[in-house]
Amino acid sequence: MRVGIIGLGYRLGYLARIFSAANSDFTIVGYVDPAPAGLPYATEHGVSVGSAYDSLEALLDAEDLDLLMVGSPNHLHLDHIRTGLERGVKIFAEKPVVTTIEDTLALAELLGKYGSDRVMVGLVLRYAPLYVDLRKAQAEGKLGDIASIEASEHIPPYHGAFFMRDWRRYEKYAGSFMLEKCCHDLDLYNGVMGCRPRHVASFGGRRSFVPKNAPQDAGVNDLNVYHRKPSGWNGSDKVFDSDGDIIDFQTAIVQYENGAALTFHTNINVPDDFRRFAVIGAKGMAEGDFIRNYFKVTDSRTSERLEDKSYKTSSLSQHYGADEQMAADILKHLIDGAPLPVSVTDALEAGLLALAMDEAMRNKSVVDMAPIWQRFDAALGRKI
Repeated sequence: MRVGIIGLGYRLGYLARIFSAANSDFTIVGYVDPAPAGLPYATEHGVSVGSAYDSLEALLDAEDLDLLMVGSPNHLHLDHIRTGLERGVKIFAEKPVVTTIEDTLALAELLGKYGSDRVMVGLVLRYAPLYVDLRKAQAEGKLGDIASIEASEHIPPYHGAFFMRDWRRYEKYAGSFMLEKCCHDLDLYNGVMGCRPRHVASFGGRRSFVPKNAPQDAGVNDLNVYHRKPSGWNGSDKVFDSDGDIIDFQTAIVQYENGAALTFHTNINVPDDFRRFAVIGAKGMAEGDFIRNYFKVTDSRTSERLEDKSYKTSSLSQHYGADEQMAADILKHLIDGAPLPVSVTDALEAGLLALAMDEAMRNKSVVDMAPIWQRFDAALGRKI
């Protein structure tokens, strides 16, 4: 399998290792990146990334690819995906696929033309054993009709500081924080609900990473609390006086088309971090935490604990065992046509929900998503 990469950052350098380990025929023949931050990681772990090319067009002219992996800064994804589709190449795109409503609709039109099966997405949490068990319990009827979900994604201060220093601190490059970081989670709970979000309200801002909270203790930065994770392209050393425009906390309330509701909270300065959910249905509830590695299902009528398990993952995995499973499943899909648990349209729908949350936060309003779903379906070529 001949693979090309555009945007060889830390994530794609890591995935190059994961995919190569999953299949010895996975061969990266070339890449495009003027400053490939992920190159040292890949080569350190024995992964050859082929030749460097000056442009995506040059890569596609020189190499006959089976797969193009898109890991460029988010605002560039649409053009790179479009070029790949026009050249007849299958594409794996990192999340978020695109960063604006306009780009979402433009990509939807491309998918309507070329087919949504031509693009795979890196919504890796769909492959996590914890989420697989949640959907299995739901399919077995242990939860019944879902009434509400309470969920969160929290990250520790060193990781939050990375966002304040990395190129992702600018919405013009990354999209909003809710979109860039939490589209994983929104996709998961869209999947549990089984229908689209309809009404959205949200509040948030920046309260932790501001100048008045900068540590005054001598040696704090020497301990790498806020510089542990290196920034890549367009990086900065500034944390509490970052020139970025992203938020550091946000809460949202979502009502779905079936009447069920989701509350979601994200914060990037949580020292004892967690990424958990409580899915509450008519027959039972499921609760779990991706970081603390537990899953429980409890019957509503008897209070019997139907499931109670924990998970162990390898030190290699960055996403609770999901990275390795994603690589294996995508390779099976490419080689044998096996189905995948998440589609590019799922990813775009999660992205539109994140963008609606941001609109509600900015305007302090309740956003009705019905009009955007009509535009989205029309762009895909679906009958409305």
